[in-house]
Amino acid sequence: MTSTSASPVWRLEIATAPHLRDALATETAARASTWLGVVPTAVHTRKVFHLDLGLDEADARRVLEALVDPIAEVGALGMLEDPWPVGTHVVTVGFRPGVTDAVATTVKRAAQDRLGRPLSGAAFSSTLFVLEGLDRAVVDRVASDLLYNPLIQRMHIQTVPRALDLEVPRAGAAVAASVATVPLRDASDAELLRISDQGVLALTLAEMQAIAAHFRERGRDPTDAELECLAQTWSEHCKHKIFASPIAVHGPDGARRIERGLFRTFVRGATESIAAARVASGLDAADAPWLVSVFHDNAGVVRFTEDDHLVYKVETHNSPSALDPYGGAMTGIVGVNRDSFGTGLGADLLTNVWGYCFGDPRHDAAMPKGLMHPRRIRDGVHRGVIDGGNQSGIPYSRGFELFDARFLGKPLVFCGTVAAMPAVRAGHPTHIKRAQVGDAIVMVGGRIGKDGIHGATFSSVRLDESAPAQAVQIGDPITQKMMFDMLTVARDRGLVTSMTDNGAGGLSSSVGEMATATGGARIDLALAPLKYPGLQPWEILVSEAQERMTLAVAPAELDAFLALAHAYEVEATVLGEFTDSGRLEVRFGALEVADLSLEFLHDGVPLPVLHAQLAESAPAPVLPAELTDAARLGEHLIALVGAPEHASAVDRIRHYDHEVKGLSVIKPVVGVRRDVPSTATVMRVRHGRDEAVVLGEGIHPFYAAGDARAMAMASVDEGVRRVLCAGARIDRIAALDNFCWPDPVQSDRTPDGRHKLAQLVACCEGLHDACVAYGVPLISGKDSMKNDAVIGGVKISIPPTLLVSVIGQMDDAAAALDLVAPAPSDLWLLGTTRDELGGASMLRRLGVGEGGGVPQTDPSATWPTYVAFAALRDAGRVASAAAVGRGGLGLALAQLLLATESSIEVDLAAVAELSAFATLFSESTGRILFAARAEHRDAIAAALGAAVRRIGAVSTGEPGLRLRQGSEVRAHVGLAAIRGAFDGGLLGL
Repeated sequence: MTSTSASPVWRLEIATAPHLRDALATETAARASTWLGVVPTAVHTRKVFHLDLGLDEADARRVLEALVDPIAEVGALGMLEDPWPVGTHVVTVGFRPGVTDAVATTVKRAAQDRLGRPLSGAAFSSTLFVLEGLDRAVVDRVASDLLYNPLIQRMHIQTVPRALDLEVPRAGAAVAASVATVPLRDASDAELLRISDQGVLALTLAEMQAIAAHFRERGRDPTDAELECLAQTWSEHCKHKIFASPIAVHGPDGARRIERGLFRTFVRGATESIAAARVASGLDAADAPWLVSVFHDNAGVVRFTEDDHLVYKVETHNSPSALDPYGGAMTGIVGVNRDSFGTGLGADLLTNVWGYCFGDPRHDAAMPKGLMHPRRIRDGVHRGVIDGGNQSGIPYSRGFELFDARFLGKPLVFCGTVAAMPAVRAGHPTHIKRAQVGDAIVMVGGRIGKDGIHGATFSSVRLDESAPAQAVQIGDPITQKMMFDMLTVARDRGLVTSMTDNGAGGLSSSVGEMATATGGARIDLALAPLKYPGLQPWEILVSEAQERMTLAVAPAELDAFLALAHAYEVEATVLGEFTDSGRLEVRFGALEVADLSLEFLHDGVPLPVLHAQLAESAPAPVLPAELTDAARLGEHLIALVGAPEHASAVDRIRHYDHEVKGLSVIKPVVGVRRDVPSTATVMRVRHGRDEAVVLGEGIHPFYAAGDARAMAMASVDEGVRRVLCAGARIDRIAALDNFCWPDPVQSDRTPDGRHKLAQLVACCEGLHDACVAYGVPLISGKDSMKNDAVIGGVKISIPPTLLVSVIGQMDDAAAALDLVAPAPSDLWLLGTTRDELGGASMLRRLGVGEGGGVPQTDPSATWPTYVAFAALRDAGRVASAAAVGRGGLGLALAQLLLATESSIEVDLAAVAELSAFATLFSESTGRILFAARAEHRDAIAAALGAAVRRIGAVSTGEPGLRLRQGSEVRAHVGLAAIRGAFDGGLLGL
């Protein structure tokens, strides 16, 4: 079917063959029933493509043939027949004009391949949902609550019989480029704040005053592009002002000042101390440090083998995921892929990690207007990360979920990527960027659109009803993968001297940062490739539209580079050149767009003195006696295993391939059914080599209310224990820090800002002290400081959260361990169990709350035991090991039961002289549960002494967990009960 215009639009409709199961329809029906309590008589789906590509009918039919699987699908030009009753509602969902449509981009590529020629115009994709047996009001509810997000998608509802729909969401219109001047020089303070707020600039009054003063000295007002560029560069997201500012800490003994800021004092300070200690001890040679590149590139780099370095970065994508969970999470994962890939002159992407903090998916109270239900956020985030990873051909190694009502406003979405960087390529160290004056500035990959404008500044403020729709982006992993493939070849041929990704701030950020290497840059935005017409110069400059990298290419290599890009079908555009002018100069043809001093751009932001003062500490929770009765241990344990943060999530995670590349050794899920989360994961880095990377993490936001310093130390300690359990070398462990905090700056909007900042200070101190004590440097990190939502007058702030991601190394992957204990074997517990239940999972499940009494970590006591444990492990005397963390010993034993399906017996009296409840559910740090053969008892006892206790055994009897305290049996929980809770805790959610 066609329109009557000179360039016809062709509509293609494709459905699953009638004899096959429609998987999307089945999933949609299940979600409608589980989430909304709506049960349609039947659900059907179809894929719809509109082709505005200048095709005739014969061309359109050839494209249809290329898109339809002749065995599994049926298709038609126009519409397939509708075999449904008259009046059945049909919902069509597609993207709004200008939103990235990755499927449609692939369809256009397929059409070009099929027809053998380039095509102008665009393709558009949508999905058709047929909902039988529902009236219009219910269909409207299903559409709005389940099927589409109005921020990024359009939706319309028809009834059978349908009319042919040929409408396409064309974006943009040709408008003349213009550059506006923003009157700042004479503006009042109130006017300066109005300009910042209405422009979503996220600039404070002091910052606006500094910009106004700078331009007064220059005798003019800034252009719109200059103001936007400064706002992006000075945003909390990019400049990390809270971590850079001096802090006055007020306490009972007076005030002290942290002059160099939190980052330099505690984060960088820890790494510098450890690096110096490694050289002083002879562990590292001064001319060949283990820390190859830290804190100044897109990701951290450590030495691995003589041929390769390891690269690691973890990012957050919280605010975008609150607005559009799918798009926000996808751009998080593909964005951090670009960070790791774009470190140095390019790294080979190895594996991804993810972690989420959501509201409880079982939430059944009314949601504040403007917020999505946590079930929908969870579903969209998982889909975004899974699609981004699978379509990029990158496996995942680690994943976790936490749930709490305080994440209803802003979910936390952590995405990370590990890469292997060849130590040398084309005769140059790959970790060193080498941009020179005169090098061409080249943008490669995706085109620029309005999507992603103000992403950096939007992420630097709290979330409210004014959130800009254009800050939402959708990733296109296929386009990005093609770009990575091409750039890997360019790296190996020595065609690139520097690169970085177009992340927060787009060209403003990438060119502005790269310009510091040579002392200047000059670009012409009129040359930039756009997705559609109508973008103004400032929008082109700051758009964060995805799948793009900015490169420096020497003039002598430019032709070869552009030819390579053409061969790989990757768009590459020369935008300008690097200079030594000291300025970032931006034009749009003849228009002067921006002329900014690099010194002012990067160092001109005023940093105020911040004030921190800790409020009175929360008391330890009080436990009613009826809750801690030893007779209820089995009941409590079953409930704990079924809690959302501990229950099985394999219905989600198995959609994300962890085997692609064929390098994984210890998988993300282990055990006889491959469904129990592993303590840590192990992955080879290159085929044919034995060396491996070991990944783990620690995160304990529920300790913050009681003691933020202890929270940080517990997170480092757990991450270190995890990788040691799997086989990491004791001398090759590094970490990344990701802070997600509620606004810690005192203001009318944040009256408790001083307390939140004091918690942040304490957290940084704990992070520093634990890392230095364990010799674990921080090699990269990220902070997200405005994780509050104000929707409908309701303020929701996240708990202070620190994620510590730990990366270890081992020489022989064959020696890697998981938590699956052999039968028969002894069970041993390394470390001391104390009555430390503050913030514990069991208390939170019982509704007791958070407060004092959180686990305390003493590295001077734990580290020597870890060294001794690693020696036993390397001597082959440890058969399996697991770090005891959230959920305490009880959860660790339950997971061991699920993984082995063996008989497990434990004497709680051998663990500690505490109540059975505290012994089982305390979350004391420093503990490792490990299994060993009976013949190793003497060696273990001799090596670990009083730090270890033999607490039980694993045998081949009836599967279950038998807990006794001396001669008294406290609980006997069968495998079926534990399995039922584990499998059912998140079922259908």
